[in-house]
Amino acid sequence: MKRVLVANRGEIALRIFRACAEEGLGTAAVVAPDDRGSLHARSADTTVEIASYLDADEHVRAAREAGADAVHPGYGFLAESAELAEAVLGAGLTWIGPPPAALRAGGDKLAAKETARAAGVPVLPSGDVGFPLVVKAAAGGGGRGMRVVRSAAELDDAVAAAQREAKAAFGDDTVFFERYLERPRHVEIQLLADSQGAVAALGERDCSVQRRHQKVLEESPALGEGLRREMGEAAIAFARAIGYVGAGTVEFVLDGGEFFFLELNARIQVEHPVTELVTGIDLVRAQLAIARGESVDLAVGLTGHAVEVRLYAEDPVTFLPQAGRIERLVLPTGIRVDAGVAEADEIGTSYDPMIAKLIAHAPTRDEALDLLAGALRETVVDGVTTNLAFLRWLVDHPVVRAGGATTAFLTEHPPLSRTPRTPAPWNATWRLNLPVPPPAPPPSAGAAPGPSQEQSTLIAPMPGTVIKVLVAPGDRVAARQPLIVLEAMKMETPLASPYDATVRAVHAHEGDRVAGGTLLVELSE
Repeated sequence: MKRVLVANRGEIALRIFRACAEEGLGTAAVVAPDDRGSLHARSADTTVEIASYLDADEHVRAAREAGADAVHPGYGFLAESAELAEAVLGAGLTWIGPPPAALRAGGDKLAAKETARAAGVPVLPSGDVGFPLVVKAAAGGGGRGMRVVRSAAELDDAVAAAQREAKAAFGDDTVFFERYLERPRHVEIQLLADSQGAVAALGERDCSVQRRHQKVLEESPALGEGLRREMGEAAIAFARAIGYVGAGTVEFVLDGGEFFFLELNARIQVEHPVTELVTGIDLVRAQLAIARGESVDLAVGLTGHAVEVRLYAEDPVTFLPQAGRIERLVLPTGIRVDAGVAEADEIGTSYDPMIAKLIAHAPTRDEALDLLAGALRETVVDGVTTNLAFLRWLVDHPVVRAGGATTAFLTEHPPLSRTPRTPAPWNATWRLNLPVPPPAPPPSAGAAPGPSQEQSTLIAPMPGTVIKVLVAPGDRVAARQPLIVLEAMKMETPLASPYDATVRAVHAHEGDRVAGGTLLVELSE
C-alpha cells in the first residue's frame, strides 16, 4: 500500500489523510464539480474530479488516474456498499473496509436482525408490533428513511415519506416496522476485527442525545463493567456471525437493564474520536493495518472520559441546515478539533453542513464536560448561522450533566425558549424531536404585514429541492396541513399552513431547486 484514495469528502477525508501521512502513505482526493475548491480537495497530494460521490465506477477510475493502490470509503455515501468494495477489489486495488459478504449481511437491516437473533443477540420485535412504531429503511441508517408513528392515521403518510427518503439516500425504498421505545438510551459498541479472526470490543459510546434520529452529543465510557462486558460480547457474536473484518460499530438501544440490537454500521463512525481518546487506539491507522493483512493489538483499557459535539451550519432551534460563506472561524485550543472547512469556505446545500467536531478528554466526566464548555465559549463562527448557541446550552444542561439524557431528551427539554436567537420559522413543523411552533406566524416567516393577516406567504426556510407539491390554487387547507415537501441534505422537510386558509397561488413545481427565502405558496386566511 503506497497511496490511498479516499472515496468521500469533508472532515472524514481530512481525518484519513492525517492517518495516511502518519503511516507514510500518499493521499488522493475526489471532488465533484459543485465541490471544487473544498478543503479536502486542497489537502490531498493529488485530486481527481469525478461526476458524483455516489458513483462507484467513478471512484475506481479516480484511483487509477491518481495512481492509488488502495481505497478508503470514509463514512456515508458508499462506505457500506458491497458494490463499491467489489469494484475496488475487482480492479486489483486494496479495499480498506469489511469484505463484501459482510457488508451485504450487515447492510440489510431485516436480514441483520435475523442473524443477530440466531446468534443469541436480543432484538426488538418487528412486523406487526402495534403503536408506537418506527418505520425504518431496510438499506439505510443515520436517521434517514425513519419515521415514528403513533397512530394508524399517520401510518400511510409516514411510510410514503420514509420510502421517498430511503430511495433518495440509499437507492432502495424497502422499509419495515419496528417496536418504538419512548425513552431508551442509545449505546453503541466499537469493534475491531482483523483477518486472523481476532475480534475485540473497544468499549462503548452513549449517543442518546439526538435530533432527527441523528446524534448530537457522544461520550465514552457510559456503562458499568458488567453491562459493558455483556454488550461487548453480544456485539462480537454478531460480528463473528457475518465474518466481519475491520472497524465497525454495533448499535443498541438500552431500556432499563435490557438492551436490543439495532444495526451494524460497517464503517468508521463520525463519533470515533471519543473511543480513540479513551483507548489510545487510532482507529483509522488500525483500519490501514488490517487492510494490509496485519494483526492488531486488541488489548483495551479505558482511561478518563471523552465527550464530542458536532458544530453544524444549521438553525440552533429548528435544526434546519443553513448555507453561506464562513467569514470568520475561530476553533478552540486545548481539545481535539476535527474540522472539515476553513475560514472563507462556502457551506453549500448539497452536502452535510458539519463545520467541525469538538472532542474533549479529561480524567473525569465532569472535567471533560467543563473542558468542552470552555472550548465552546472560545469558538467563533461568523457569516453563517450555526448551532453553537445550542451546543453551549446543551453541554451545561443539568440533565446532561447528571448523565440522565435519553433519546427523548430534546422532546422533554426543548431549547426553543432557552437558546438566544430570533424566533423559529412558523412553517418548520417537520421537527421530530421538538414541539411544533405556535401557528401565529412571526414576521420572519415571510407573512405579509398588517393586523388582519388576510394574506400570507409560505417561503422556503432553506435552500433545497421541492419533491412534493401537495396543494393547488383554490384548495382549502387546515392549520398545520403540509403544503410543500422540501428536501435538503437528503432529509425531507414538510412546510405547513399556519392556519385554516385557501391557497391563492402555488409558485413551486416538483423538482424545482429553490434558494432560502423563495416564495412557494400564497394563502388567504
